[in-house]
Amino acid sequence: MNRFKTHSSHWGAFSGRYENGGLEIRPHPGDPHPSPLLGNIPAIAHSPMRIRRPAIRRGWLEGTPDHAQNRGADNYVEVSWPRAADLVAKELQRVYGNFGPEAVFGGSYGWSSAGRFHHAQSQIHRFLNVLGGYVSSVNTYSSGAAMVILPHVLGPYDHFDRKSVTWDAIERSSELVVAFGGMALKNTDVHGGGISAHIVRQTLNGASERGARFVLVSPLKDDFPAELNAQWLPIIPGTDVALMLGLAYALVSERLHDRGFLDRYTVGYERFEAYLLGRSDGVEKSPEWASHICGIGVETIRDLARSMAGPRTLITVSHSLQRADHGEQPVWMGVVLAAMLGQMGLDGGGYAYSLGALGNIGKGQLGVPLPTLSQFKNPVADFIPVARIADMLLNPGDEFHYNGKAMRYPDIRLVYWAGGNPFHHHQDINRLRAAFKRPETIIVHETAWTSSARHADIVLPATTTIERDDIGAADRDPLMVAMKKLIEPVGEARDDYEIFSEIARRLGKIEEFTENRTSKEWLAFLFETTQKALAAAGQEAPAFEAFWERGEMRLPLKPNDGGPARAFRDGPSGSPLQTPSGKIEIFSETVESFGYDDCRGHPRWYPPRVETEGDESRFPLHLVCNQPHQRLHSQLDYGDFSRFTKIKGREPVRINPVDAARRGISDGDIVRLFNVRGSCLAAAVISEGVRESVMQLATGAWFEPDDAAADKAMCVHGNPNILTRDVGTSQLAQASTGQLTRVEVERFVGEPPPVRIFETMKFVEGGAAPGRIADPE
Repeated sequence: MNRFKTHSSHWGAFSGRYENGGLEIRPHPGDPHPSPLLGNIPAIAHSPMRIRRPAIRRGWLEGTPDHAQNRGADNYVEVSWPRAADLVAKELQRVYGNFGPEAVFGGSYGWSSAGRFHHAQSQIHRFLNVLGGYVSSVNTYSSGAAMVILPHVLGPYDHFDRKSVTWDAIERSSELVVAFGGMALKNTDVHGGGISAHIVRQTLNGASERGARFVLVSPLKDDFPAELNAQWLPIIPGTDVALMLGLAYALVSERLHDRGFLDRYTVGYERFEAYLLGRSDGVEKSPEWASHICGIGVETIRDLARSMAGPRTLITVSHSLQRADHGEQPVWMGVVLAAMLGQMGLDGGGYAYSLGALGNIGKGQLGVPLPTLSQFKNPVADFIPVARIADMLLNPGDEFHYNGKAMRYPDIRLVYWAGGNPFHHHQDINRLRAAFKRPETIIVHETAWTSSARHADIVLPATTTIERDDIGAADRDPLMVAMKKLIEPVGEARDDYEIFSEIARRLGKIEEFTENRTSKEWLAFLFETTQKALAAAGQEAPAFEAFWERGEMRLPLKPNDGGPARAFRDGPSGSPLQTPSGKIEIFSETVESFGYDDCRGHPRWYPPRVETEGDESRFPLHLVCNQPHQRLHSQLDYGDFSRFTKIKGREPVRINPVDAARRGISDGDIVRLFNVRGSCLAAAVISEGVRESVMQLATGAWFEPDDAAADKAMCVHGNPNILTRDVGTSQLAQASTGQLTRVEVERFVGEPPPVRIFETMKFVEGGAAPGRIADPE
C-alpha cells in the first residue's frame, strides 16, 4: 500500500496517495477549516481535459495565409517533443533576430503553483531574460487600482495596512468592523503559495462572541459569514464612494471627526473638506445626496457615522470595489474615512485594504526569507498594466497614460505564456479573441485544454504540482511543506523547467538558464536561503534532506508590534510614511500634477461611465462578477467539486425574486444574459441574498463559444467575462473593471446548446511546410 505524501496547494496543505487507479487526498491535520477546493485535485490524475502530448495548431503548422484568423476555431496536430522544441526554438530565433525582445510578450500569472521553484511566472521570466528580455506586465487583475493609488496615499503597497491590522487584533480589540465589499469566507480559502490553517471563521466568531459588531456594505448578503449576524446594507453596486462621502459629511456636520489626528498625521484635509462640504463645486456630499446615489437610507447613514465615531472601529475595503470604474476612489476614500475617525495605529482599529481577500492576509509576518528563484534582470523597459493586454495587441504604437507617464503600446509579434489563463482573467472575451488573432505566434505551456490553449499555436503539455517535487511556502504562513510528487506525469507532460531547459539547449543558453543544476539540486540550493536565515537567528536549521524526509517545517514569526501603522502613530517624525510628505496624503500633489480628469488630487465621486445613451434602461440589471467558491479562478473547473456545483452543466447565476418574477424566470431555468458585448447562458438560482436589480455570476467557468468562428459568440457555459468591459479604471492605474457590468436577462427558449468543453480533445493529421512562416512584409 502506498503511503501518504505531503504536498501543498494555494487552497491548503494536504497529503495524498495514488492507490487503485485513484488519488486520495487528506487535509493537513492542523487545519481547523480545510477548504472544499481540495476536492478538485483528484481529477488531475485522470481527466480527459489534460494535455498529453505537444500539439500544434494546423493553420500555423502549415503556414496557411491569414492563419491567425482561425485561432480558437482550428484543429490541432499532435507532434513529438523533439519536433515541438525545434519549432519553438526556431520561432524564437526568428522573432528575436528580426524584431528584438521588444516584440515578445512574456505572459504569466502567479497562481499556477504553490511551489517556490516550479513557479511558472518565475520560470518563463527567467528563460526570456536569458534570451534578451521581453515586454512585461505590471500589477494584478485582483488589485491593479489599489497597487497604484496606495503608494501615493500611504506608501508602498502591501506595507502599511497589510502589515498593521491582524486577525488577532480584531479578535482582541475591534468593536465595530465596517466592511465595504465584505469579507467572504470563500476568498480566504486561498493564498498564493499555500495556507496551512484557515483561521478567519474562528477569529471573526471570537470577535463576535466578545461583542464586536459587524456592518456589511455589499449587494450580496453572503459577503460576510451568516453566523456573525452582520448589519447588511445592500448598496447599489459601484456607489460605495458616495456612501463613504455621506458618512464623512455626517462626521463633520456633527463634529465627530478627529481634527487632532488629521492635523498631525495627514496632509490636504482642508482641500478635501472643501469638496465634501460643497465649497469647491457647489454640491454638498450630505447623507441625503449619498442616499439618492447608493440606495441606503439617510438615517441609516447618519446612524452608522455616529456609531463609527465612538468605539474601536476598523474600516475595510475589499479587492472587489476597485475592480470597477474609478476603482482607485473607494480605496483612497476608505483611507480618508478611517483617518477622520483618528484610529489608525490603534489595536483592531483604523484601515485595512483587502483584509479577507486572501487567507494569510492578517496573519503574522514571517521572521525569515523564503526560497526564491532568480528571474535575472529584464533589459526591456517596455511594459503594460496587466489588464491592457487586448489594447496592446490591437493597437500597437498607440499612446496610453499610466501613473503620470505617457507610454506607447509595443508591436508584439510573439506571445509566450506559461501559467495563467487570460481567457479567465481578461474582460470582453470577444474583444480578447480578436486581439489574440494579431500576433504571428502564440506559445503556451498548459496542463489542460483551457480556452487559452485552444487559442494558441504551439501547446506544450505541462505538469501540475502533484506530478513533481517542490517546496511549498507562502508569506505570512509559518509552515514550509515538502511538496512530494504524488503521481507520474500524465501522458508526456513535462515541468516548465524541463521544457525551458530543452529549448534553451537548442538556443545555446542551457548553462545560463540552468546553472548546471537539476530540479532536485535547485530545491536544495533554494532551501539554503531559509536554512541560513534560521541558523543566523539561532533557530533549528535542518539540512534539506532532513526537511524533505520530515515533510514539513515550522518557520518563526516576527513579534506582532502593530506594524508600520503603530510606529507611525507613535512617532510620525521618527517613523514617517514613504509618501512625499511622510504623512497620509488625503490630497496628493503628485496625483493632481498628472492632470487626469478621471483621478484628481483627492478622492471624489465619479458616476459610472455610460457607454451609449440609454444603456441603463436597455440593461437595467447590475451583474456582479465575483470570485467563485468552487475553484480558484478557473483552475480545475473540470474537478469534481467545481462540476458538482453546476446546474445542468452550466454555471449558476443568482437573481433576486422580484427581478426573476418580472421576467418569468423560475429556479433552475436556463437563462441568457446579454448586453452590447455579448451573451452567455447560465442556470438561474432565485435568492433573496442578492439585492434587487442585481445578479451574481462567478468568474471561472471555462469559456465555450456556441460558434468558435463567430466574431461575437455566446458562451454556453456561463463565463461572465463575455459581458464585462475591457476598459481601465482610470488613466492613473489602467486596472481591470471586470467586477461589475450591466445586463438584461431572459429565459432561454428551446433546447440550449450542449456544454462540451470538458469532452476529450480530438486531433487531426497534418504536416509543416518547409521553413514554416515567412517574415511579414
